[in-house]
Amino acid sequence: MFPYIPHTEEDIKKMLDTLGMKDLEDLFADVPKDVRLQRELMLEAPKSEIEIQHHMQDLAKDNKSAEDLVCFLGAGAYDHYIPSVIKHITSRSEFYTAYTPYQAEASQGTLQVIFEFQTMIANLTGMDIANASMYDGATATAEAAYMAAAQTRRKQVVVSETVHPETRRVLETYGRFNGIEVVTIPSKEGVTDLEKLKEAVTKQTAGVIIQNPNFFGIIEEMEEAEKIAHQDKGLLIMNVDPISLGVLKSPGEIGADIVIGEGQSLGNPMNYGGPYLGFMAASQKLMRKMPGRVVGQTTDAEGNVGYVLTLQTREQHIRREKATSNICTNQALNALAALAYMSLMGKKGMRQVAEQSYRKAHYALEKIEKETGLKRTFDKPFFKEFMVTAPGDVDEINKELMKQGILGGFSVDKYYPEITNGMLLCVTEKRSLDEIHQLVKGLEGIK
Repeated sequence: MFPYIPHTEEDIKKMLDTLGMKDLEDLFADVPKDVRLQRELMLEAPKSEIEIQHHMQDLAKDNKSAEDLVCFLGAGAYDHYIPSVIKHITSRSEFYTAYTPYQAEASQGTLQVIFEFQTMIANLTGMDIANASMYDGATATAEAAYMAAAQTRRKQVVVSETVHPETRRVLETYGRFNGIEVVTIPSKEGVTDLEKLKEAVTKQTAGVIIQNPNFFGIIEEMEEAEKIAHQDKGLLIMNVDPISLGVLKSPGEIGADIVIGEGQSLGNPMNYGGPYLGFMAASQKLMRKMPGRVVGQTTDAEGNVGYVLTLQTREQHIRREKATSNICTNQALNALAALAYMSLMGKKGMRQVAEQSYRKAHYALEKIEKETGLKRTFDKPFFKEFMVTAPGDVDEINKELMKQGILGGFSVDKYYPEITNGMLLCVTEKRSLDEIHQLVKGLEGIK
């Protein structure tokens, strides 16, 4: 908690004297009086720093986090284990207070972090190049649509209904203000309807966006989708869970042109919804169409290794209206956490996290079906999330589970009203067998 340091009357007087003003009202001389509040703020009496700390702590106790509850909620934010060393790395002042490295020669440490992050994301996705992270997975998806439109000089993007609904809303908003038509393909039994996809893709289609595993946790038929996306020389854009790439075929192997996703599960806490980071990787031919920055490694005149901002295609201060994007930025601190996580885990660790999540999720479904009578909504291969059809309203069931210290699944009918009482559950490597049994018992007691 930051210390509570108010201004004294003496402080205020010194500042006003420096500005050549008599009182605080002079600060607002340019604001018309008819739009001012015209009264004092209705604040409580002043408190000491100790009182303020107690007050904030009391407010914090009203919230319950994944540290207090057993979390089976996913749907875009995931409760994966975060090694303790990550916090120590990201808390170092050199990184914690640093911003985007505009003066590259003075930011070698930050540039090296970005370079290493790019390298690991490229290796994880099986792509040629990655950029210096982005806002989040949703806006990264919109940026990928922009890239596809710029590369193909087409203005239509086709997206599957099984892509996260909130990501699709962001995509539609960005598309509307950039003249890109977004065509949504319906799902069929929990996956993209490939027949409908084939009908929708034309010579006007810049790219096809598919999430794998999809919003329902199901593994899509990506090989067939790749053929359809490329049939009229459009681009295949894959939105992926980075943890799943520990066991699933990489997008590069499948033939994707652009890969994006949410990087929160790579060592970043759920944090009440943010800040998170998006990642983007692409084939080499699309490198100059990528938004944001690309950091490269070089050597100086004496042969010492150095890092430079190789590409800054986004930069409106350099390219102005020709910039690839004016809406992205790199989330350097979150990317550092992701880099530390991938470095600590390594290839074997990433695979173990993915395998444990996969096995525990399948074990949980097996126990739920066997002991509660609830059935999976879609009988399809899945990674770490699955949906069951609940016996009643999911929100009410979650209230009952909450009483038992369990954060239940996501109520799918919020976005898919045609799916009645669908509960999307997530099981990561953090969940123990006892916790899974606790969930099963909780569901068993709800009729």
